[in-house]
Amino acid sequence: SFASLSIGGWGGLGVVLFLITFGPFAIFYLAFYILCFIGGGFAVTLLYGKINSEKHLERSEHSYLPPMQTGIQKTLDEFKLDLKPIKIDRRLTGSSFIDEPLQQVIQYALRDYIQYWYYTLSEDESFLLEIRQTLQNALVQFSTRSKEVDWQPYFTTRLVDDFATHLRVFRKAQDRLGDREDKQRDMTDELVDSFFEAEVELERKICRDVVCTSRKDEEGFLRDLCEVLLYLLLPPGDFHNKNMRYFLREVLARGVLLPLINQLSDPDYINQFVIWMIRDSSCNYEAFMNILRLTDRPPELEAVKDKVLEELQYLRSLDTAGDDINVIKNQINSLLFVRKICETRIQRLQSGKEVDALKLAANFGKLCIIPLDHILVHNIALQFFMDYMQAVGAQAELFFWLTVEGYRVTAQQQLEVMHAWQRDGKKQTSSTTKGLLKAAAQGVFEQYLSEKASPRVQVDEAFVIKLGEKLLKEDPTAEIFDEVQRKVYDMMLRDERYYPSFKQSPLYVRMLAELDMLKEPSYRGSDDGDGESFNGSPTGSINLVSDPPLPGFWGASGVCNDHGKTYALYAITVFRRNNDGSEDCWKTYRRYSDFHDFHMRITEQYENLTSILRLPGKKTFNNMDRDFLEKRKKDLNAYLQLLINPEMVKACPTLLPHVYDFLENKAYNKGKGDFARKMDTFVNPLRSSMRNVSNVVKALPDSLAEGMNKVSDNMGRMSERLGQDIKQSIFKVPPLLPKSDIDPEHCRVLAQLDDNVDDNIPLRVMLLLMDEVFDLKEKNQWLRRNIKNLLQQLIRATYGDTINRKIVDHVDFMTSPEQVADYVKKFRDSYWPNGILAESPPTRDKGTRMRTRVAAKTNLLGIMPDELKHIIGADTTRKGILRVFDMFQHQPMNRRLVYVFLESFLETMFPQYKFPELFVKLHSRSPRTHRYSQKLKSTALKR
Repeated sequence: SFASLSIGGWGGLGVVLFLITFGPFAIFYLAFYILCFIGGGFAVTLLYGKINSEKHLERSEHSYLPPMQTGIQKTLDEFKLDLKPIKIDRRLTGSSFIDEPLQQVIQYALRDYIQYWYYTLSEDESFLLEIRQTLQNALVQFSTRSKEVDWQPYFTTRLVDDFATHLRVFRKAQDRLGDREDKQRDMTDELVDSFFEAEVELERKICRDVVCTSRKDEEGFLRDLCEVLLYLLLPPGDFHNKNMRYFLREVLARGVLLPLINQLSDPDYINQFVIWMIRDSSCNYEAFMNILRLTDRPPELEAVKDKVLEELQYLRSLDTAGDDINVIKNQINSLLFVRKICETRIQRLQSGKEVDALKLAANFGKLCIIPLDHILVHNIALQFFMDYMQAVGAQAELFFWLTVEGYRVTAQQQLEVMHAWQRDGKKQTSSTTKGLLKAAAQGVFEQYLSEKASPRVQVDEAFVIKLGEKLLKEDPTAEIFDEVQRKVYDMMLRDERYYPSFKQSPLYVRMLAELDMLKEPSYRGSDDGDGESFNGSPTGSINLVSDPPLPGFWGASGVCNDHGKTYALYAITVFRRNNDGSEDCWKTYRRYSDFHDFHMRITEQYENLTSILRLPGKKTFNNMDRDFLEKRKKDLNAYLQLLINPEMVKACPTLLPHVYDFLENKAYNKGKGDFARKMDTFVNPLRSSMRNVSNVVKALPDSLAEGMNKVSDNMGRMSERLGQDIKQSIFKVPPLLPKSDIDPEHCRVLAQLDDNVDDNIPLRVMLLLMDEVFDLKEKNQWLRRNIKNLLQQLIRATYGDTINRKIVDHVDFMTSPEQVADYVKKFRDSYWPNGILAESPPTRDKGTRMRTRVAAKTNLLGIMPDELKHIIGADTTRKGILRVFDMFQHQPMNRRLVYVFLESFLETMFPQYKFPELFVKLHSRSPRTHRYSQKLKSTALKR
């Protein structure tokens, strides 16, 4: 303890003395000195060790390894060398016509879409050169593949089928919503939903609703599709470069395809395109007024009304005098009338008191009376009378009358041929023909008049017995059924159950609508319901003034009756001043058919007159009405005045002799041009097929054997074998293909084609579109089959083989290098005018878009030829055209059509890569497809 006490005492004393001597901070200095000493020792040791280690390593390297330049240094030296320029082959398609503008498009696109942001990241141009080389490689592959494809089936069949099928889906969607009670509410969303429901029912495995309605899913679909295309078009090295592949995929999907699809599916863009496509057609005032009266969208009417008010304000602000004031007053009156139409229509739509035009016409005044004999020889009128007769259980009488008409024409034709054979000594052939005709006549008797007939034509039994005896004892003649046919006709005409009741039925009103003979009192200025009559006796005059030495006219019209046929005759007094100052005067008489024939002949010779000269249209019924003939006289006056206009003569100096020849005081030589004759046959072919003994019968095989005897499904019919025997032996027609059993509501349009039309491109295209646009399947089968035969007849009459060849040549022309180069140039000039990227067009306001809709509908309705209305019906034609227009007013549906066209294009372009299966997978995200497959499975299990 003493020791420890001494150590602590001495230690404490040492600390106290240290602190007194050196101060209180001396301990910190001591610690710092100790730390520096230890650190310095470590530093000296480390430095000494490092120097010795380097010397040792150097000695080891020189001892064991040969001296050489290091790899890192060599790599650095190579980086310092200048990069060699990439050589780009400017050849793309093998055609200099296409390569030059296409290279400019590539250059502009790289400049405006890549270079402007790339140079902010790097000045190294190797990436841009690689991009260009990759793009050119893809274009070379695309061009090579396109040259190996036969594009004719795609343009003439697949494209039309896709469009017609799309229209079928839209029509089914419309039909599903057509029975809704709430007609005033906008049902756009419900229509789109119903559209895609109909699509999945038709496509079964594919529904494009997700792609067309979801932006996120659409971008995903395009990315997947673009990656597949890059796999097909890029060299393997470029494709396996992920950075390059993803970059190109995004540019192609979001920078090229998506904006293009957005534009092509925009309803306003489509409407503008429609107007541009038919820009050469003058605006039809009647079509414009029809559109205003038929539209069910108040915004369209409001937009037209606003424009009318703007024009009225401008016209009223003009300070004019003299003759111009009358022109301005007429314009103001026309605009006021249009404004009244818009206001009345808007009020009706907003009040919910919109009335069907058919009901409106049926409830006001008298209707136009059409005689039965005219109904029986007119396609459209006969269809409605046929529906009525079937409804009252009297179809046997009507079908008997039609069958006898067909039999008479066929018998007359074949008896003439048989007599010619007899003169040539072909007795065996003559006896065969006689036997077939007798069998046909016996078949008509058995089907309609015998005791076994069901239903049986109700006619006096004495006539039936007398006819039966004739058939047994005498050779068949063309007139053998005439007596019974007259009795049946009188019964249909006078029996209150038939024609008299038909005139009071809704079907009669619908028939008048199809014939465009309904008057709408609220718009025609006659609310008292004054009806039209079929016969009239108009008189009057027309005055035409012209400058010498051209002729002047004074004319009058009247109604003539020749052998029971009533027609209007126009008396024209012609004044011509000669060069010597004398005048000649004469009078000539012309029918409307003469004017029509003359018009067709001169427009054939002077095609540029087609858009200038407008002959008043034909009118099948009520063409003897006083008001109608007065209007026609004024129109013919304007027509002739235009022909002798000095400007017209100056533009077409060789036309004047044709006008003089037409106005000569002599019988007009019909001598129709070929086209005029064909169109006349086309306008009313049923009358020709029943009344004329001509070669038209050969062009209409639907006259006896396969025609009138197939009208009713519930009636007895001649055997199919007899029909085929007659068609093959007399008409030389090959047997028909068996009818398809495919359900038309759940298949593509092309799957339903039959009747040996595979090789006839025009007929195939017309049948595809006519059925869907005008909904001919809703017509009775007689009219639908007759329309198909009309198309066949028209194509034969207008040299069907030539049309086929022209279509093939046109497709070849469209895909020729010169035309493709022209497409590329137009794209370049429209997208980069003068080499500068075009600015985005300004957003169009709602009023402008609505007026564009009205203009597009007007143009579509205005280009429909009168001949089509005469064959299908005016109301059906209007509804069909407006259905097509309405189909394009919904962007999701338009996107679906664009994707369908894109998919069919890729399937045609790359047939070996199983694109149909790929699209099924890409569209498999749609829940509708899964729901429909489950529905099919549950239905199959229940069965």
